Order: sequence, then structure tokens, then C-alpha cells
Amino acid sequence: MNVICGLKLLRRNCILFRLASLTKQGKCNKLCRNPLGKGQRCLSNIPNTEEWKNAHHGSGRFCFQSSQSLGDKITSLQISSVRPLQSLFPAQDTQIIRFFHTSPALQAAPFPLFWIIVKPFQKLFAIIVGRSIRKWWRSLPPNKRELFKESARKNKWKILLGVSSLGVLFVVFYFTHLEETPITGRARLLVFGKEHFRQLSEMEYDMWMEEFKSDMLPETDVRYQVVRRVVGHLSESNKDIPQVSALHWVIHVVDKPEINAFVLPNGQVFVFTGLLHAVSDIHQLSFILGHEIAHAVLEHAMEKASLVHFLDFLSLIFLTMIWAICPRDSLAVVGQWIQGKLQEFVFDRPYSRTLEAEADKVGLQFAAKACVDVRASSVFWQQMELAETIQGEARLPEWLSTHPSHENRAEHLDRLIPEALKIRERCNCPSLSGPDPRLIFKLNMQHLLESSKVQEAQNSTNQNLSKPKLDFPHT
Repeated sequence: MNVICGLKLLRRNCILFRLASLTKQGKCNKLCRNPLGKGQRCLSNIPNTEEWKNAHHGSGRFCFQSSQSLGDKITSLQISSVRPLQSLFPAQDTQIIRFFHTSPALQAAPFPLFWIIVKPFQKLFAIIVGRSIRKWWRSLPPNKRELFKESARKNKWKILLGVSSLGVLFVVFYFTHLEETPITGRARLLVFGKEHFRQLSEMEYDMWMEEFKSDMLPETDVRYQVVRRVVGHLSESNKDIPQVSALHWVIHVVDKPEINAFVLPNGQVFVFTGLLHAVSDIHQLSFILGHEIAHAVLEHAMEKASLVHFLDFLSLIFLTMIWAICPRDSLAVVGQWIQGKLQEFVFDRPYSRTLEAEADKVGLQFAAKACVDVRASSVFWQQMELAETIQGEARLPEWLSTHPSHENRAEHLDRLIPEALKIRERCNCPSLSGPDPRLIFKLNMQHLLESSKVQEAQNSTNQNLSKPKLDFPHT
């Protein structure tokens, strides 16, 4: 497996290697734990203009007309008028030049990439070792097996001490590699070096640029200008956070229908035009991009990769034991599959959902400091849930997913919105005018349900009228 194959494997593993996060460790842990603590700077020069008021009046705009596709059901981002957006989001010092980055030819591959490449060989080595132990044990005469069992019984305390020492080494390794997460102060495991991981993000950036080079919108496109101003406004409003100000945010808008956006550890922001059609207003877009920036600031990709690497190393021991103990290869394969699924559903997926919830919380704080109408954040996920219902898409249970369900995500944001509104007040943001977008969405939902009931009643009546009446003659 060469480097390119390793990169392809990196891209396919969206849980671990999507790399929506990585920035430098900050120096303001006390400030980060309390986003509005002493000495924190909020946005002070918010334009109090008609455009700003109009933008607030337009929040939560989500209309229903008929049973149509996702693009028709969810109101697209209003981008026909650039001037109000320029007033709402003044141009910031955001790097917008796109270029291809090539590493020196003799530069060694970063350790995370090396681990990605050798990971399958590690499992193969564990399988070979376990299977060899099983064959060796079977080939022993009965008298030698009894001698080994007797020796194990005599030295059981030594064996127990050795196993315990190995466990203590793992525990010591874990606690000596714990660091505080920026802003939230949560303890997390970091195994990889930040510089190595940053090199890996540069390699993935080249890969994405090569894939999307024919789909990139020009910088003169209005949709590109919208995204650039939103990202610039978010970064400028949160530049008092060291991890935000340390990066040069580079914008890339990809003309594809996917509802997606992600941020690489080196500040490369990728937004798909499908997301621009899925949001109802500039406030929802600001929250979504704040969420992705939060992934980068909180270094979630490196944290996730570190945890999975640590668990994979532990699993090699159990994998060797499975292949050594199971009497047949078929049973060993089943045991290996069960072990992999247990690790995935007990550790990997719940941890990913935890990171998503943390990014929602911090992204909402970023949006609040930028004077965004944070009430629109939960409406976006309600819209996504409605769109899936309209399209009839099958919904996986949350425990099978790497992300929280749309419904639980909206409820989680509703619980966080009151604190976010206090952040807006402390940052001297203009007061929110107009009705709550959550209320507007709820009323629209009620109207939609009533309209659908009326339509069903009319269809039922038309079907009854269209049935032929049978007139039987009297006998």
C-alpha cells in the first residue's frame, strides 16, 4: 500500500480522518473555559443599519407550498442582494487565494499517515501470531501440555504481576498524554504530534483540491462572497481566542449538491453549494460554519485519531488472544468481527457524537459573539428532519450513527440558546427584532399538517365520487 492508497483510506474513514479540526494549542485556558470571562473582547462595532435589521427580520423564513423536493421545501439562501450582506458582514482579513501546496520530495511522511498505512499489517501480524500459538499448542504432546499447565499454575502470581504491570503501563501512558481541550477545558487524549498532523492535513488538502478543481466557484461568484464574509465575520468576532486568530482561513466553495461543509486543521474551509440551498438565512449558515470552525479550534480530528489509535493498539492484544484461543479459524473470524463491532458501537460512535455536541455548543458561542440570531440554529436541524421525512429517507437509530439525530440535536441547541442570548447581550449586540424563528417554524409545521389533512380529505372524496355506482334490478 503506497501513500496514495493511505490517503484514499484516510478520506473514506469519515469518523476519524475527515479532519474537520486542528489548530494550535492556545494559552488562554481560563478564558476559554468561560467564553465571556474577564478580559474577553466581544464585537463592538456591529453596524446598526437597516440592512442589519432586515437580516434579523428575515430570520427563520421557511415556507411550505406543496409536496416538493428538498430544494423546494427548504427555502434557499437569499444571495441575490450582496449589499445587505456586505453591511452585515464587513470584509475581514480573510485569505481567499487558492493554490496547490506541494511538499518537498524528500520530506518524510508524517507519523499519522504511516500509522494509517501499517494499520492493516498490524492486524495481520496479530492474526498470524495468534494462529501460530494455536498451532504450536496443538502440536505439543499431551505430557508437555500438562507440564506447561503445571508451570502456569505454579507461577500464576508472576503471570498476574506481569499482566498487571502491562496494564499499569497503559494507564500511565494514557494519563501522561492527557491535555485540556481549548475553550471547554475537557481532558482528552493526544498521541500524535500537532505538527505531524498538520502535515497530514496539507496532504489531504492537496487531495481535495485535486478532486474538486473543476467544481470550485470563482471568487467573483456571489455565493463565494457570502461564505467569505460569513467566515471573515466569525473569525474577526472571535479573534480574542488564540486558536481562532492563529489560523488563516481560506475559503473554497464547491459547486456540488451535497449538504456538507468541513474545515481542515490548516484553516481550509470547504463549503458545498448544497448547504447554501439547505439553509433558510444567513444566521443558519453562520451557525453551521461556526460549528465547523469549532471542530478545528477544538482539534477534534487529532483527538479522535489519538483515541482510535490507542484503542486499536489495545485491540491487537485481544485479537491475538482470539486467534490463539478459538479452536477454528471460522470461530476466530466471528470473534474478530464481534470485537470490532463492540469497539465501534461502544467507544467510537458515542465518542464521535460527544465531539459533535461539543462543536455545536462552541459553534453557538462563536455565532453569538458575532451577533448572529442563535435561535435559528435549532430550526436548521428541524428543517433537516422535515426534509428527510418528506423524502421518505430511512432513519438510522442514533446509536448506529456518528452524529446525534436531528431531533436530539435541535433539542440540545434549544437548551443552549438561552446562554447564547446572554452572550449576545454581554457583547452589546443589537437586540433581536421580529418573532422567534422557532415559533415561525412551528406555525408553518401546523399549517402544513392542516393542509395535508385537507388534501387527503379532498382526495378521499374524489375517489369516492369516481367509483361507479352499481344499480341492481329488483327481482
